[in-house]
Amino acid sequence: MYIIISNSSNQPIYEQIKEQIKNKIITNELKAGELLPSIRNLAKDLRISVITTKNAYDDLEKEGYIETVPGKGCYVANKNVELIREEQMQKVESLIDTAVEIAKISGISKEEMENMLNILYDE
Repeated sequence: MYIIISNSSNQPIYEQIKEQIKNKIITNELKAGELLPSIRNLAKDLRISVITTKNAYDDLEKEGYIETVPGKGCYVANKNVELIREEQMQKVESLIDTAVEIAKISGISKEEMENMLNILYDE
């Protein structure tokens, strides 16, 4: 599994791992029932602590993205990808709503907001 860790990111390493695995599940790059690398193997591949990898996997399991089968490993959960995508859309909508409120109060035009969104989206 290809995961990129950025040491210059403000986001903790376990969160970077968690978010990238979630993204792979949402985009169907990782499919339901697929076996994930073991915690030890992923830690070795990424040259990080086993505890860091375990924290990422624990969070993914709490959020319902993966399931752990004792003695066999961690698998992508049979969670409905459309439901996951809808949850993500709701989060984005809420954040955009907040941004629009701030823009209106600050006198930022819709066109300026669109320009900002286009620039940020293309980065």
